Amino acid sequence: MTEQEDPSRERLKNHFAQRVIHQARQILEIWQRLQGNEWSPPDLAELSEANQRLLRFAERFEQPEHSQLARAISDALQHIDANGGRLSSTLISDLNRLMQRLSRTGLRHGDQLEQTFLPPLRKPVYILLQDLDRAERLAKQLDFFGLGAQSITSVKAFRSAMVERLPAAIVMDVDFSGANLGLELAAQAQLGLEQKLPLLFFSLHETDTPTRLAAVRAGGQEFLTGTLEASSLMEKIEVLTCVAQYEPYKVLIIDDSRAQALHTERLLNSAGIVTRTLIEPIQAMAELADFQPDLIILDMYMPACTGTELAKVIRHNDRYVSVPIIYLSAEDDLDKQLDAMSEGGDDFLTKPIKPRHLITTVRNRAARARHLKARMVRDSLTGLYNHTHILQLLEDCTFRARREDRPLSFAMIDIDHFKRVNDSYGHPMGDRVIKSLALFLKQRLRKTDFIGRYGGEEFAIVMPDTDQEAAHKVLNTIRQRFAEIHYPAQPTDLCCTFSAGVVELKGDTDGLIMASQADEALYRAKNNGRNLVERYHPARPIATICMELQDSVTSL
Repeated sequence: MTEQEDPSRERLKNHFAQRVIHQARQILEIWQRLQGNEWSPPDLAELSEANQRLLRFAERFEQPEHSQLARAISDALQHIDANGGRLSSTLISDLNRLMQRLSRTGLRHGDQLEQTFLPPLRKPVYILLQDLDRAERLAKQLDFFGLGAQSITSVKAFRSAMVERLPAAIVMDVDFSGANLGLELAAQAQLGLEQKLPLLFFSLHETDTPTRLAAVRAGGQEFLTGTLEASSLMEKIEVLTCVAQYEPYKVLIIDDSRAQALHTERLLNSAGIVTRTLIEPIQAMAELADFQPDLIILDMYMPACTGTELAKVIRHNDRYVSVPIIYLSAEDDLDKQLDAMSEGGDDFLTKPIKPRHLITTVRNRAARARHLKARMVRDSLTGLYNHTHILQLLEDCTFRARREDRPLSFAMIDIDHFKRVNDSYGHPMGDRVIKSLALFLKQRLRKTDFIGRYGGEEFAIVMPDTDQEAAHKVLNTIRQRFAEIHYPAQPTDLCCTFSAGVVELKGDTDGLIMASQADEALYRAKNNGRNLVERYHPARPIATICMELQDSVTSL
């Protein structure tokens, strides 16, 4: 047996790689925790120490990608130290990009070609339901999609599991082991924990307000009723547990006073909030399109225009109707403040303002805006971006790719023979297949890719920094894996496939043209027998084809 085939060596390699990934996850958990605090020196010191451990482990266990990232994170932290411990938007953005890259090194993509031996290392999700069979089925479904889940059958088993290993999240039936006893059990489990665990309560039937209030007091972050479906549950768990999804809040500061703008910027940067400052308000719309902030801080009185006038201009654009606008001004006349808020503003803060007051207000407003925006731009069935928003993201990405001279690919996907699925197995099964593919795409694509439900059984994917060949390779692998899924049904299990078309940005092509080209490639995949991924190739002019035919005839 060769060294390469030695199974014990593979197990050892797997063990070492898991140690490195576990340390990477600790860094990501610290990073996520920092987002809720002002970045104090002890916080940064904790991040630095964890990163040094990652570097040692990665070098000792020969994990070059982790070694490279750990060195880059160390450099970024040294820049903060050299800057007197002060953060800047550039340093926050640099760190966030590195954390995003770190999150993709084996935490989710266990089936990449170069990592086939290494499953994602993740804490389990504990599932405690009165219906033990349902709990077991749910655990198996979550496990299939890469989210390790463990069905727990008794209070004693739960307490033993908590001592052995803390979970990523707990799904708790409010009536587990007795009426409303699940609430007490969950509350007890949180006692003494420095970081509270994500807790999702479940009730088979709709509950009254006192029960829901008790769930909140026990630390519940979600309350689910009725049918507990794997895909929707996974969506909620992912939001609560996935450290890699966090993006620092982005705030656009519009103030003609450079000194005041710099002061506001420094306060927000100290809390890990990315900022961009605009001294010339007349440039606001171009800056909004480029920066896409979560929130705008606006001075009331500026030479070129007033804050209320600019707020009206911003609100005229449908895309920015829901972006919170906070006026920050020395104006202390309450009537004028109220008038300003009626002209497109959401809040009014009076200078001078305490740093904590400003930071807390910005964080709360930005968090609420993100939550509302997610509801507005997401498809209700799959949680993916809706048709309108995925096309908007495609336009944004084409603009950025052209400006930075980077590759960009766009793909259209369509489930094969989907009408037959609905006709033969019913619409609930059709919805299940659609949600299954949505989850499959989210699990196997990068977090920097944008996935949308284009309509019906069609999906669209925007893939930044990806050329056509790389996009084709990734989608083809996903296509092969998706075809292996079995959906239990009668008289036989159901299997589904999809077809796809992919195109790369070329020249001055815009998003709508790319969508049309990807659709053309998809149509060709359907015509060529389905269950294919086709690249887009520009059609040759009719005149060229005629000339080639004429040459062929002449040669004969």
